Amino acid sequence: MLAAIFVIQGWAAFRAPEKLAEPARPVTDRLEPAIKALHPSLPTDAETLVRVNGAAQMIGGILLATGRAPRPAALLLAGSLVPTTLAGHPFWSIEEPQQRAAQRIQFLKNLGLAGGLLLAALDHEGRPDLRWRAGQAKRTLRRAKRRLTDSSPTPLRRR
Repeated sequence: MLAAIFVIQGWAAFRAPEKLAEPARPVTDRLEPAIKALHPSLPTDAETLVRVNGAAQMIGGILLATGRAPRPAALLLAGSLVPTTLAGHPFWSIEEPQQRAAQRIQFLKNLGLAGGLLLAALDHEGRPDLRWRAGQAKRTLRRAKRRLTDSSPTPLRRR
């Protein structure tokens, strides 16, 4: 259920980025130096970045919905929400009270989605996480080593 909005909205952004490019421009313009620092040939125009973000949301949503790599997918989606929310719902810059309130609700909705995604990223489906399993393996190895080094050869007893 959490993934549905990302698949649908991601597809819409991927298919028609021009509708979202203008509102995204303040965010993409601020990201341009960081993108250029990563690699000078990476695209920095708003339409391409909206399309890439849409593709990330669509792919992440599909992965999360199907249970394939759910933790990385949830992290990808949470990361994609940051520019989406900043560009799409800047309630702090809107003067008209009703429109400002509507955008604040959408901003808070996205914040709630991000919280749900972070919980999904941390979920281990009832299984211990990797850190616990590594510690458990280390303890098991220590016990086995202790048994091998502490045990002195004793003759077998006959019954």
